[in-house]
Amino acid sequence: MADATRKIAPAVEELDAAAAPQPVPARSRRRRMRKRWLILPVVVLGAAAWYGWSVYGKQEAAAAAVTEMPLRGDIENSVTASGLLSPIKDVDVGAQVSGQLKSLKVEIGDSVKEGQLIAEIDSASIETQIEIAEAELANLEAQMIDKSAQVVLASANLTRQRALVAGNSAAQSALDEAVAALAAAEANVDSLKAQVRKQEATLKDTRISLGYTKIYAPLTGTIIDTSAKEGQTLNSNQTAPTIVTIGNLSTMTVEAQVSEADVGKLKLGMNAYFTLLGQPGKRYPGTLRQIKPTPATENNVVLYYALFDVPNPDGTLMMNMTAQVFFVESSAKDVLTVPVAAVHFGRDRASGEITVVTASGTRETRKVETGIRNRVRVEIKEGLDEKDTIVVSQGSGDGGSGDRATSGRGNSRRGMPPMF
Repeated sequence: MADATRKIAPAVEELDAAAAPQPVPARSRRRRMRKRWLILPVVVLGAAAWYGWSVYGKQEAAAAAVTEMPLRGDIENSVTASGLLSPIKDVDVGAQVSGQLKSLKVEIGDSVKEGQLIAEIDSASIETQIEIAEAELANLEAQMIDKSAQVVLASANLTRQRALVAGNSAAQSALDEAVAALAAAEANVDSLKAQVRKQEATLKDTRISLGYTKIYAPLTGTIIDTSAKEGQTLNSNQTAPTIVTIGNLSTMTVEAQVSEADVGKLKLGMNAYFTLLGQPGKRYPGTLRQIKPTPATENNVVLYYALFDVPNPDGTLMMNMTAQVFFVESSAKDVLTVPVAAVHFGRDRASGEITVVTASGTRETRKVETGIRNRVRVEIKEGLDEKDTIVVSQGSGDGGSGDRATSGRGNSRRGMPPMF
């Protein structure tokens, strides 16, 4: 046994020497370490990718379809536009005579009644013109007395000459002269009468001008602008200068700008309403009364003005407020509605198909009759019940298009995107 051990010992020593690590040069060690650092990021990224797919990818693939239950409520299809508020009627009150604005009795925001005195123009010059016209008229009336007396004299002379000629006591020429003298006297009277009528008209016009120095409100309303100040000289020879502007704010007009693509949908008499920026939940209803034929062009966009009126008894509506306007084409109350995305419409657009989730979890397709439709929801007349669960969009795990449209009542859960 000892001999065998001695024989084996050298062989074991040789094997141990062969198995012992051999010395490695420093350059080789650095090269191996560099390779390990290059491989490490690849391994880490691969592990992260596998983890992201296994967790999030599987969740996305298994995501359920977006579903919800039909809603019962009101629906409408309308043409929308923006507009401004203005008084239903406004008037620029100007001066018809020249002169200094003596007094302005109103300010912006004052309420006035029809016939109320609102301004006065200095009337001294016009009153002087009236005195001159009256004096001229009196002069003409005095001349009329003189001319009328001459007519009487010429008429008496003509009668005397006729008697003398008849008795052969005067020549015929004297009679002819008497006839001519009477005709001239009568013509002078007629001429003077015309001058009197002219002067009377001048006096009347001057008195009317005197009345224009007092300016009265032509309608009941509110002073919405003043264009002149007390002491300002007004010249009405060329254009009538505006003193104040009065608007009837008890009723406001909405001037909505409607695009040429939508104006064909509007009909006179259709229902309309608008909301304000500060009162989004309050509607102001009216009826479309006019579509102006002449459009306005802004940035190459053709816009038509559609007008309707709304009462403003409490004065909450003010000029130039911005209104969001709705012209109602059709509407229905307390009807069943679903999102537009849930309906696959037919060619006639009055029917379609909806996918419904049954109580057992399976899906079936139902044909439905549709009604009013807008950009968000559509009315369902037949083929659906309030307790049904409808599919709005398909999840990717169901082989659908992966539409992610959701609604406020949707009960689906969207998977998070992968992290790589």
